[in-house]
Amino acid sequence: MTQRTKRHLQASPIRGADDFAVAFHASRETLERLATYERLLRQWQKTINLVAPSTLDAIWHRHFADSAQLLALAPTAATWVDLGSGAGFPGLVIAVMLAERVKGDVPSPITPEACLRHDVGEGQGGGDGRTADAVAPPTPNPSPQGGGEFPAGRGIRITLIEANTRKCAFVREVVRQTGISVRVAVDILSTRIENAATQARLRGPDVVTARALAPLDKLMNLAAPLSSSRSVGLFLKGREVATELRAAEKMWNFNAELVPSRTDPDASVVVIRNLHPKAKTKE
Repeated sequence: MTQRTKRHLQASPIRGADDFAVAFHASRETLERLATYERLLRQWQKTINLVAPSTLDAIWHRHFADSAQLLALAPTAATWVDLGSGAGFPGLVIAVMLAERVKGDVPSPITPEACLRHDVGEGQGGGDGRTADAVAPPTPNPSPQGGGEFPAGRGIRITLIEANTRKCAFVREVVRQTGISVRVAVDILSTRIENAATQARLRGPDVVTARALAPLDKLMNLAAPLSSSRSVGLFLKGREVATELRAAEKMWNFNAELVPSRTDPDASVVVIRNLHPKAKTKE
């Protein structure tokens, strides 16, 4: 394992849309979409446990900013796969941020198979595999940060993998009400991450992301079948990251870079490159 650590000063708390706009150079259109996201999250939280209740008063900081910080680490990436998306963090926030960078509309919004149930069951995927038995509740512009603009049809695609079909339904409703699917393609797959067909279909994204899903060694086991030599892993981790890295290097070869989180002084973004399993030693 090769490891580097970046250091920077902790950013100020993101208390709402104005702070988010300053921190991430977000457009008014993006802020409106995130406000819609926040409204839906509060609505659905009454019937589905989407996020920890203690974080509801800090949605813009704990969820939106925590997710959005990944974009600066891969500003030109066009294809993203988010493992165990839950309520859409970080993948759906990335999709909202990327939507403002695309010129014109994409030819097709959400793929037909989006949010279908594929081999839902126990195991990895960020959910409990329950069926969708809940009814949906009633329902000046700075430049984007880094990366520039993408031409329409460039192939901007964000795939969210979430085994809990009710959370999948929530994410789909956010996509619908924010209208981002006219700018970026969003696939919402209710499936187990380790499903072989899913892995084969998604192989080779620019970026694989995950937040609060599993220890690093298990994340690498899930990400490796999807990854190509150019794929980058962006994993949000807490204070046990050093221990997790030591455990992961027993089974994996990789280059790791620790980028301090902009939202939590005890957290880091682990940037993983050149991931491949270690050769088994002969006994």
